[in-house]
Amino acid sequence: MLQEQIANAIKDAMRAKDSLRLNALRGIKAAFTNELVAKKRTPQDSLSDEEALAVITRMTKQRRDSIDQFTKGGRPDLAEKEAEELAILETFLPTQMSREEVLQAVKAKQAEMGVTDKAKAGMLIGALMKDLKGKADGKVVKEVVEGLFG
Repeated sequence: MLQEQIANAIKDAMRAKDSLRLNALRGIKAAFTNELVAKKRTPQDSLSDEEALAVITRMTKQRRDSIDQFTKGGRPDLAEKEAEELAILETFLPTQMSREEVLQAVKAKQAEMGVTDKAKAGMLIGALMKDLKGKADGKVVKEVVEGLFG
């Protein structure tokens, strides 16, 4: 179970005195607790792996946004710290599909749904995101679909 995996990783990071990894893992654990509370469950409950992945995915998206903002704001030191945390978070996510794999999935879904124009691109993206949840970055899917109709 992903939640137990994180708890064990926290212990390992403490033993290794790896403060960056420890802080990132504690952040994940705190986010899990916040998610449980938000879902009106007690902090002692555990999230399903699917719920835990959703939390970690949301955290990676936040890190990417932060990196972007820090880079634009001229703070490479903070951007670098966020990038290091992002790398740690990504170790708990399933391997993301490559752009080529996404393109193949887009073309298959496009043929299945019969989408031929840009007007229905949103429906195509929605259906793809349902199928590729957790396997592909939404930004990449959107770019690939827009590239087809662009």
